[in-house]
Amino acid sequence: QVQLVESGGGLVQAGGSLRLSCAASGRTFTTCGAGWFRQAPGKEREFVAAISWNGNTYYADFVKGRFTIFRDNPKNTVYLRMNSLKPEDAAVYSCAVDLAWSAPPPTTPEEYDYWGQGTQVTVSS
Repeated sequence: QVQLVESGGGLVQAGGSLRLSCAASGRTFTTCGAGWFRQAPGKEREFVAAISWNGNTYYADFVKGRFTIFRDNPKNTVYLRMNSLKPEDAAVYSCAVDLAWSAPPPTTPEEYDYWGQGTQVTVSS
């Protein structure tokens, strides 16, 4: 079992920044891949970014150059740094863990094994 707790969401003006955190507990985190997804009201959950167990990163096209995913294994935490936020980035952001990471990187929710509860990001125009 892996427990994930996200934090760092909130209200920010367009153009602003936020850093989301996802703290993991329950098992060794260093061998797991992790990802961030988001879901806006009335929309499907969509892939945002992922990071492999050894630090390789992958991004959805709409966040490339603005978002950065990184991890701190000793702290069992994955982060999502979000810059230049836009109103369309508003959503509930959730982190997830993939116990069996393999190429190509997992970009669909079904490929992940555990999920956090999500954190709300609101971007005002």
